[in-house]
Amino acid sequence: MKPRIETSSEKKLVGKKLTMSFDEYNVSELWKHFMPRRKEIANNLTNDLISMTVYKPTHFEDFKTTNKFTKWATIEVSNFDKVPNEMETFILPGGLYAVFDYKGLNTDHSIYEYIFGTWLPSSEYGLDDRPHFEILGDKYKSNDPLSEEEIWIPIKTK
Repeated sequence: MKPRIETSSEKKLVGKKLTMSFDEYNVSELWKHFMPRRKEIANNLTNDLISMTVYKPTHFEDFKTTNKFTKWATIEVSNFDKVPNEMETFILPGGLYAVFDYKGLNTDHSIYEYIFGTWLPSSEYGLDDRPHFEILGDKYKSNDPLSEEEIWIPIKTK
């Protein structure tokens, strides 16, 4: 699977976040709290959902499944004028990304094993210290093998 290389512009996001690790992966809890309230977010730019992960700079250098990171359930907005109670804002910086068009179960982690274990080491790119995210558009369906999403991995030239 070969990604397309894209430069993303800065994005304003509104949503909910939760700190977790791969050992204590509570992403379903995060989305359970976010989804019933997503319609409260004003000024949406699209109907797409954005699942974002913010890792510490050393997360992958000293990788352990117990390393903590922050997972976000968000929507891109044009401004932060009306942020619902108990939701937060995040400015996702622009930059270079490897974008993988993924089709399959959202619980199948082999795509990430391929990205980090095969594609990235053999590419002309290294991992950049910016958030990772997935765009969950109209073709995304949780727990469905026909589900489609875009996986955005932040990269820089080696």
